[in-house]
Amino acid sequence: MTIREFAAAKVNLFLHVLGRRPDGYHDLDSLVVFASVGDEIMLTASPQTEISVTGPFADDVPGDDSNLAIRAVQQLGAALGRPDGVHVELVKNLPAAAGLGGGSADAAAVLRGLARLWETGPSMAFPAVAQSLGADVPVCLRSQAARITGIGEVVEPMVSAVPLHLVLVNCGVPVATPTVFAACTAYGAAAIDPESDDLTFWIRAGRNDLEASAISLVVEVRDTLSILRDQSGCLVARMSGSGATCFGLFDTADASRAARTAIADVHPDWWVVATDAH
Repeated sequence: MTIREFAAAKVNLFLHVLGRRPDGYHDLDSLVVFASVGDEIMLTASPQTEISVTGPFADDVPGDDSNLAIRAVQQLGAALGRPDGVHVELVKNLPAAAGLGGGSADAAAVLRGLARLWETGPSMAFPAVAQSLGADVPVCLRSQAARITGIGEVVEPMVSAVPLHLVLVNCGVPVATPTVFAACTAYGAAAIDPESDDLTFWIRAGRNDLEASAISLVVEVRDTLSILRDQSGCLVARMSGSGATCFGLFDTADASRAARTAIADVHPDWWVVATDAH
């Protein structure tokens, strides 16, 4: 039996860095949604735990025990006392080190899949395992719109009345999250809660406090934001996570598709997709 799970791309619609903690982590306030594009995970019982990676970005991720998807199998197995071998097939559709939570989404998809493969009950019953794998894994485990605070471990699910129309653009330069956080020295305040159910107003009022440090490391981030802002119907252009992927929020799906085509025509070597997100 093969279990299939979808690992949706996580998009930070805003990311406020409130300050650095004594343990070196940063306190955050972020609104995240999950796109209809992402990686694919297939799990099959196997004599030993192993991973095979295919897809357009397979060469950019490890195919050994350092992959977060394999670590998810190992850590959940240890927590449950199950030494079962699992073959993980990962179809890597998202660029790596791109600010889309790809590795965390893969690990979360593995946890969800293992709950089905091993018939353990809901995957949400393993919050400690999810947290041990990384700050983004708990919110990726739910894979639904949420406000996240703390270092990412406090997840408040939210409901968006309508899907958001996004264009995701990655210039092809990987960005290491620790490097971007280390370069961030200006901290801001938490977001002000919206007075409307329309998330667009809240998104417009937000910011990404890592943008400046990312641009200082990868100037193409500035170029990406500029070309998104120039597109007709773009309401907000902002970097997601620690970059280098940026998103444009558009007023209609048609506008997002038109923007995707226009940007891809100018930058055929960039990763550009139009997608809805919830």
